[in-house]
Amino acid sequence: MQPYFLPYIGYFQLIRAVDEFIVYDNIQFSKKGWFHRNRMLQNGRDEYFSLTLKKDSDFLDVRDRRLSDTWPADREKILRKIKENYRKAPYFEAVYPLTERIFHYPDDHLFNFLLFSLQTVCSYLEISTPLTVSSSLAIDHSLKSQDKVIALVKAAGGDIYLNPIGGFELYDPAAFQAQGLTLQFHKARSFSYPQFGGEFVPWLSVLDLMMFNSPEQINGWLDHFDIILKDEQEN
Repeated sequence: MQPYFLPYIGYFQLIRAVDEFIVYDNIQFSKKGWFHRNRMLQNGRDEYFSLTLKKDSDFLDVRDRRLSDTWPADREKILRKIKENYRKAPYFEAVYPLTERIFHYPDDHLFNFLLFSLQTVCSYLEISTPLTVSSSLAIDHSLKSQDKVIALVKAAGGDIYLNPIGGFELYDPAAFQAQGLTLQFHKARSFSYPQFGGEFVPWLSVLDLMMFNSPEQINGWLDHFDIILKDEQEN
């Protein structure tokens, strides 16, 4: 998977569901992705918050991108916004210090920051799945898309690849079967929880989930997903 910035619950469902979670560091950064942005609750609506990055080539990998020189000041603005929006949330006192620890991570490499944030949230939610950096696996890293995924799974000793349902059209089950692998897709189920009594805004950053719910409650939701096989879906 690509390393996302404080992603929604489905990402952490996926981490806990597998034996090993491979995080891409040598994958091209995209401004349109979720590498450096997410959404929080503000006045009953979703509001984006983003990591500020140094201006650089759009063709660089995630591991080659860096946080901007203004990030120390920018992060304080975001933290103030998070504090203002969630200070009355039931689990604010437990979650805000964790949020500060993530935002104050001293390394300005984007990938290292994202990996640390994922590890920190996993620790809070007691998810023990090992996170492996993709470039540490001995494969031909010039491979692309499906071929690279297959090589990574085989290098990790896996026999099943579980992918988010958003990638349903990207992969061919026959190609995985030819390599002795099973292709499966993860689809999170809808659920809701109180957000200051307003209309529920779904699929926000995991920060929102943690601000309003205990780790025990969140752990119950980590199993709320379905496993789909492509052939079954098409039939």
